[in-house]
Amino acid sequence: MNAEFRNIEVSVADERRLSVLLELKNGSRREWKPEQFFVGWQLFDPETNRFIREGQWIPIARATPPGQTVKVDLKLEFPPESGGYRIYVSPIEEPGGWAYRRGERFLIINAEVADEKLSVSATELTTKNVLRWRAIRRAVPKAFQFPFQTIVRNRRLIRSMARRDILARYRGSFGDVFWTVLNPLLLMTTYFFVFGVVLGTRFGKDQSSTGFVLYFLAGMLPWLAFSEPAGRAPQVVLEHRSFVKKLIFPLETLPVNQVVSGVVTELFAFGIFLLALLIIRGSIPLTVFWLPVLLIPQILFTLGVCWFLAGLGAFMRDLGQIMGFVLTLWFFITPICYDESKFSSTTLAILGKNPLFVLVRGYRAILLEHGAPAAGPLVKFWIVSVVMFLLGHAWFYKLRKTFADVI
Repeated sequence: MNAEFRNIEVSVADERRLSVLLELKNGSRREWKPEQFFVGWQLFDPETNRFIREGQWIPIARATPPGQTVKVDLKLEFPPESGGYRIYVSPIEEPGGWAYRRGERFLIINAEVADEKLSVSATELTTKNVLRWRAIRRAVPKAFQFPFQTIVRNRRLIRSMARRDILARYRGSFGDVFWTVLNPLLLMTTYFFVFGVVLGTRFGKDQSSTGFVLYFLAGMLPWLAFSEPAGRAPQVVLEHRSFVKKLIFPLETLPVNQVVSGVVTELFAFGIFLLALLIIRGSIPLTVFWLPVLLIPQILFTLGVCWFLAGLGAFMRDLGQIMGFVLTLWFFITPICYDESKFSSTTLAILGKNPLFVLVRGYRAILLEHGAPAAGPLVKFWIVSVVMFLLGHAWFYKLRKTFADVI
């Protein structure tokens, strides 16, 4: 089409209409015909880029040969609702359609309706590619800032709701809040009986039953802190549907509450594990101070997964049941209740792609083997965790605008 904009004049016609006068130069090799060449406009929400309405297509006044110009007079009518609006003004040629969608230059007008008065804030000639790259440049810093801002800004709410979640889960039961510790201990005991007693599984050089217990529990610490919130995340938006429909509420904090609950449970279990380690082996290794290096990416990875599952769970009601099966499979492909050293190097290379595998080996290294976590896998896990954290938040933030439509 190759339409060149010239001599653009934008003025306010009245409280609801803009007048746009412009000239278009035919930069193509063929003649523009009035029955095939038009100029139209579309109205968008500048915040969400949501399409609002399309205006009338105005045909050019006369046939325009290559190299010549033609004048166009447009009247843009706005809705009565106050707010900001963005207008795309672009040539249209049949049968190709809108020129701006094919990457050609078009006119953007930013306007605002306030107190029954219409005003123009900015005009710009640009292309879709320029807008796309501009959006990416703006989105990248926000993608890094928003997740942390969400947590910091709502830290008191997260702390309060996480505490209420832990207490409410077992309120009225005989064990009350102590089930926070008893529940994972009973689960660990069950797995220990099956794999340690019935199947006689042992780890490495330590073939004693106490050695198996320590290795098994060290592997269960990060697994329980991950699997519990990941298993509950698909239902969290549905469980709090009243927050979606009736309240202005930071929905992105709901998965955070569950992750915080899981971390609190892990810290209780971690304290019990250190006590058991002191009783059985007589000391606690100084390498335990490597824990934050493992715990921070573990939390980031878990949060990213939970944000992703929470957003998707609002649309897929069966996701909770699917995740039950996925987590069971994930548990058994993570070397928690068996010794990974018995596998071939090829199998270990495949298992090494599992983020939980890196965590389990890291916990065992700092708690039982008096060493630091393997540097290479740990660096990769940090990268994966940060990426998952950012993408998970972006996914949830994008979908949350539509939650009210599906719940």
